[in-house]
Amino acid sequence: MKSVILLTGAGTGIGKLSAQALAEAGHIVYATMRDVKGRNKARADALRTLAEQKGIQLHPLELDILSQESADAAAATIVREQGRIDVVMQNAGHLVVGPSEAFTPEEMMKVFDTNLFGAQRVNRAVLPYMRSQQSGLVLWISSTTTKGGFPPFMGPYGAAKAALDSLAVTLSYELARFGVETSIVVPGAFTSGTDHFPSAGKPADVATTTQYSRYDGVMDQTGARLTELTPPGADPQAVADEVVRIVGLEQGSRPMRSVIDFVGDGAKEVLEVSERVRIEFAKRIGMGDLLTAKVSV
Repeated sequence: MKSVILLTGAGTGIGKLSAQALAEAGHIVYATMRDVKGRNKARADALRTLAEQKGIQLHPLELDILSQESADAAAATIVREQGRIDVVMQNAGHLVVGPSEAFTPEEMMKVFDTNLFGAQRVNRAVLPYMRSQQSGLVLWISSTTTKGGFPPFMGPYGAAKAALDSLAVTLSYELARFGVETSIVVPGAFTSGTDHFPSAGKPADVATTTQYSRYDGVMDQTGARLTELTPPGADPQAVADEVVRIVGLEQGSRPMRSVIDFVGDGAKEVLEVSERVRIEFAKRIGMGDLLTAKVSV
């Protein structure tokens, strides 16, 4: 069955790959990004050209996750054109690197704005439609940094991703009785195939950053070591393929979590334990029914 999908952060990386793969699988995909008539015009045009060439339904759409008005408008456009939204893929995010101390609270708030609050704006735009439909799938792109080992100097990003992951789990319970499912895809580190590391932001406080000169080269060393650990053929397309697989599954058979990690940072093992504990505890407190999405009036 064709699903109508809103996908955030579709301009590059996993978002772009997933948008293309979902459309090629026969779904109706709204590949959202900000400034489709300006900074991202070339990316939006490339998606339109691809859609025309392949005869697929891949629609670039303006959505600035920093604006509730923009998120509301995007969701309304999709419902006006298609009558429903079946899947929202929360993918938009931005990496920052640098000594955690060097980030001002305001800079950290911007990191959370992009990686957490932006998703909440999209939730508030889309979930009313899904609750009304009493069906849907919220598909989150998390990170192995939330449970696995990860290097220093990614503090604000790691904190924001951990918060996003926690919100996803909480919402899975809160949406279950509306028939809305949750799946969390957990990619590991990809040192090529995305703009994640090349476009990473840094703190403006250069003076504090220079105080950490004894760590000079650590991030470069980390990138090199991650690359060494990555087997040949490891590609972020694997994440997009898993997204397509999950979307195509029957309701009730979709996994709560799926880890795509070629480096082996331990997240998969930790998540297996945490999922078992989460399920057991939900049953112990009498909320086992919230582990499965189904309509409850």
